[in-house]
Formats: sequence, structure tokens, C-alpha cells
Amino acid sequence: MLSAGLSLAVGLAAAAWLCRWLMSGREAGPPEPGPSMRGRTVIVTGANSGLGRATAAGLARLQARVIMACRDEKAGEQAAREIQEESGGAGELVVRHLDLSSLRSVRSFCRRVIQEEPRLDVLINNAGIFQCPYMKTVEGFEMQFGVNHLGHFLMTNLLLDLLKRSAPSRIVVVSSKLYKYGEINFDDLNSEKNYNKSFSYSRSKLANILFIHELAKQLEGTGVTANVLHPGIVRTNLGRHINIPLLGQPIFKMVSWAFFKTPEQGAQTTIYLATSPEVEGVSGKYFGDCKQEDLLPKATDDAVAKKLWDVSERMVGLI
Repeated sequence: MLSAGLSLAVGLAAAAWLCRWLMSGREAGPPEPGPSMRGRTVIVTGANSGLGRATAAGLARLQARVIMACRDEKAGEQAAREIQEESGGAGELVVRHLDLSSLRSVRSFCRRVIQEEPRLDVLINNAGIFQCPYMKTVEGFEMQFGVNHLGHFLMTNLLLDLLKRSAPSRIVVVSSKLYKYGEINFDDLNSEKNYNKSFSYSRSKLANILFIHELAKQLEGTGVTANVLHPGIVRTNLGRHINIPLLGQPIFKMVSWAFFKTPEQGAQTTIYLATSPEVEGVSGKYFGDCKQEDLLPKATDDAVAKKLWDVSERMVGLI
């Protein structure tokens, strides 16, 4: 009885906290149709489920040519068929294999894009892994830092020339409000001395923001913009590595359905940054709910951003 009561109390407290934190995003109405993306090519990583799928679907409805970069090609093909059915055949969907936990896969994906695509108008770095047990990528990097930051860092750099030739073009990176709890520890980026799955996720999301901070400076005058966003808390399978106690699962499901954003709501800011004339020429900024937001000082530290860039270049073999 005590255990059940405690679980209920914790659940209600969590629900109240989530209400206060998320209601601003839930109050937004359905997205208005954006500008036509006919003739434009967009890459979306992690496009077979969750936010990525919703982003791909939204862009397809705007007539974009969407390259769905997926680790699971079979799931990607299934998602593409479903999106085509839902959108009445709008846009064009192309599925390509991309495993961000393998730098070899990233390089192979980019080679194919450069060989086959005459232009690239928008690159959306959406895929991610959330609070997984300690694991390593193919090259031996801690999984969250490797997938969420290093894989996208390499891919973006390899596609920069194509983006510049296609200018005006855009780079959009999905981060998280949880960056606030991350720190860039250059003495243990691989979390070999100490691993906490929550802090490691936050570190990778802080790295996303610092990456865009430095990238935007390097892209000045090229016609390529780079911005970063947080989608809020969204009902996706991103939290598959989180273990919810059995007694707490019904409460968690109730809270998620009542207060979490749907993938379609969560994708609004990504689609906004990828398509809206309102942000044409805007670069190096952080957005939530389609509005610019302020960042903590640690996310705009020039010296840390530049050092992280230099270290990342060495880690992925760019230099």
C-alpha cells in the first residue's frame, strides 16, 4: 500500500511539473502550411520514426524531395510508403542507409549523396540516441556522444561543399533543453573514467549547440545558415532505454498522452527552420516553439566551441 501511494504521489508531482514546463508548447495550434519546397532537396536523419518521420512527412506535404537517412532501411521504406499514402503522393521520398554509429557508414552515405544529388537545400540533423547503457560506436566512441554529435559533425562537414553550391541553403540541428545539465569535459569526452547516461546525453546535446555556434561563424558570407532547436518533450521511442517501474508505467503513459507533444507538434520548429522565409539569413541561433530563445553562457562560449570543433575534427579523422 505504501509503495503504491508513493508511486502515485511521485506520478502526480511529475505530472504537475510537466504541466508547467510543457504547456507553452502544447498551446500552439496546428501548423499552418509552409512555403512550397518543390524542387528542393532535404536530408532528414532518423526519418523512419518519431520526430524524423513527422519532419519527413511535413516536408513531403510541402512538395520537397526528402532523403530519409535511416539506420534501418526496411523501417525507412515502410515509413516512406505510409507517408506517401498519408500525403496523397505529395513530394518525393528516397530512403538511404545511414548508421551514425559508424564513421565508415557516414562517409559512404555522403559519397553517394555527392555523386547522385545535384543540390542539397536543407540538412536536418535529427537522429539521436537517449540515455542508453554504456556502449561504444564502431570506432570506439561513447555511443551518445558518437551518434548525437560526432556522426552528425562528420556528415555535415562532408556535405558542406554541396550545401554551399546550393546556397541559399540551411542546416538544422535538433538538440534538447537538457543541454543545460551537460558539461564538456575534454579530459573524458569518451566517458571512460565516469559514465552517467543522463549527463552524457546532456553533454551530447550541449555539443550540438556549440557545434552550430562555431559552424555559423565559419559559414558567414557563404549563403548557408545553421540553427539549432529543442522540440520539447515528445512522445517517441527515443526513451526506449529508460526503465519505468511496473507500478509507474500506467501513470507515465497517462502523463505522456496528456502532456507530451505529438511527433507532429514536436516537428513544427524543425520544419519552420527548414522552410520559413522568416528565418532566411538567420544563423547561429537557438529556437523552441518556432521562436528564438536565449542560451546559457556555457552554450555560447567561443573558446569551448572552437576547441570542441578542433577535437572533433581529429576524432572523426578530418585532419
